[in-house]
Amino acid sequence: MWFHYLKQLYSLDTLDTRFIVPATAPPKEALEQAKLDPANPLPVQNGQSKSRESDNSVQPSRWNTPEFYFYLLVIGLCIPFMIKSVYDVSQESHPNYPKFAHLLADGWIPGRKVDDSDAQYNGFRQNILYLAVVVLAHPLLRKTYDIFWRADTYTQVRPSTGSGGLTMGLTATAAADARLNQRLSFDVPFSVLFIAALHGFSSLKVVGVLYINYNIAKKVPRPYMPAVTWVFNVGILFMNELYRGYSYASIVSVFLPSSPGSEKTAPSSNIGHTLDNFGGLIPRWEVLFNFTVLRLISFNLDYYWSLNSRAGSPLEKKQLDPSNLSERDRVSIPAKSSDFCFRNFFAYALYSPLYLAGPIVTFNDYMSQLRYRPHSITKKRTILYAVRFVIVLLTMEIMIHYLYMVAIFHERPDWSLYTPAQLSMLGFFNLKHIWLKLLIPWRFFRLWALLDGIDPPENMVRCMSDNYSVMQFWRGWHRSFNKWSLRYLYIPLGGSALPGIWGKARAVLSYLTVFTFIAIWHDIQLRLLMWGWLVTLFVLPEIIASMLFPARKWKHWPNAYRMLCGVGAVGEVLMLMVANLVGFALGLDGLDGLIKGIIGSYSGWAFFIGACGALFTGVQFMFEWREAEKRRGIRMKC
Repeated sequence: MWFHYLKQLYSLDTLDTRFIVPATAPPKEALEQAKLDPANPLPVQNGQSKSRESDNSVQPSRWNTPEFYFYLLVIGLCIPFMIKSVYDVSQESHPNYPKFAHLLADGWIPGRKVDDSDAQYNGFRQNILYLAVVVLAHPLLRKTYDIFWRADTYTQVRPSTGSGGLTMGLTATAAADARLNQRLSFDVPFSVLFIAALHGFSSLKVVGVLYINYNIAKKVPRPYMPAVTWVFNVGILFMNELYRGYSYASIVSVFLPSSPGSEKTAPSSNIGHTLDNFGGLIPRWEVLFNFTVLRLISFNLDYYWSLNSRAGSPLEKKQLDPSNLSERDRVSIPAKSSDFCFRNFFAYALYSPLYLAGPIVTFNDYMSQLRYRPHSITKKRTILYAVRFVIVLLTMEIMIHYLYMVAIFHERPDWSLYTPAQLSMLGFFNLKHIWLKLLIPWRFFRLWALLDGIDPPENMVRCMSDNYSVMQFWRGWHRSFNKWSLRYLYIPLGGSALPGIWGKARAVLSYLTVFTFIAIWHDIQLRLLMWGWLVTLFVLPEIIASMLFPARKWKHWPNAYRMLCGVGAVGEVLMLMVANLVGFALGLDGLDGLIKGIIGSYSGWAFFIGACGALFTGVQFMFEWREAEKRRGIRMKC
């Protein structure tokens, strides 16, 4: 019985139904099929699964073979060794311990300190209880509001006894519009109170940016609107960094210069200083505004593209049920022309559950979900998702109570006191910490949205250790941002639409542009630009290898091709680790010292070769895991 619940808990369906429902499939039928036949979750027509892979491309299972018994043995031996390597250098007995001990705090696990030295995760960790209260209160307040205003009398569709389907369709449309208005009548005032509590008087700056962006969409001549939108929003990223949120004191001083004061007296203050003192719970609003920038661009470009389809409704042309749209249709079919108003834009840009960290939902998708509650949201699935969140949170807590790699990297002590294996594992678990510190807030805020009846994409598709492809990794890391980048940047740039080598070259140029924007969006720092360019550079070997060794030419030698791909994948894993250590942990100088410490001796080279062999076994495990998914009719592009 417990195994059945564990299997349900860790099913793709629990994490995000998008993983088992094709982007073009109506979710209601697909989810019903998945419930009836979990082993074959794709929609069925004429008794056959609409698998996106032909039967010939799916390999037979290799789990019960001597080869994979050997791989499982190697993995089973390596994991304890990896954890112990970092645990040993985190002990008080290690010579470098005094250098980073001041970064450790008292933990809640008896006898253990906690490594809470990462400022980004520390901010979330210290406020998670307060956030949890808001998460529980927000849906309850909405239900209370709906009961008080008798929303059910306006939003429930009742069978019509009149003139058939047309009347029923009009009734359903009116009910959907009523549901949208009912939700927005709660969301708008709640968002006002929420950002006022977060940013105090600085919330007026947020509203000011929103108002300018809205006027760009509505008043700039249509041919120039996309370019102006991009220039304005990228400019906001730079201006926020340069002027650190535009303090009121500096703004007022432009119009009312204050006297400089003498050596004995401080410069006189102005009313701006008083306003700055009431900055709310998060005075530096600009730090979190990057996510809002993505929503501003989404609104403007969705509005721009909607102007091309005003001649007729895509829903009527395609004969689609608006309450049962596929994910792709929810994103691509424009919202109603009346939906592109400032009230809706304000509610979308500042939607409380997703305001601080996403995940990102496009404007079209948000409007669709306001009208029709997604079929993917069920009480059982949401509870299981909440349980998974708690498990991940506890995993992070245990890790930072016993493994202090973040504090060690922060102080950068004498690397010569560590063995090559210990240095490698410090880098690996530092990446694991980065993955978890992003995963936890994203799942927390997505859980809040699910409780509120909105289903955004799951940001983290696979475990960090279950990736062997640079391109597939970025499809599954911050997935909602990746989907946003495809829709609003990569595809408009041309993507890889052209065939042949010129198409590949154009794709690389598009990748370079996309990752440059992503690096600037994260933070305007040289190491993040280096990260974006490194990622683009590391995509090249994968593209070139796919051209030199196409799978169709190896279909008669599947095992040889699998081994060849495994060797290439080991290189891809190493490049992924290098790029992320440069961008999010060490920078180029720090990485240089780490690499020299690992391969600066014969013993280091011996370890490196052994580590590559261990990675090869892990890659083969990943290959087989994806084959198992394809045998169940699931093909995820990551």
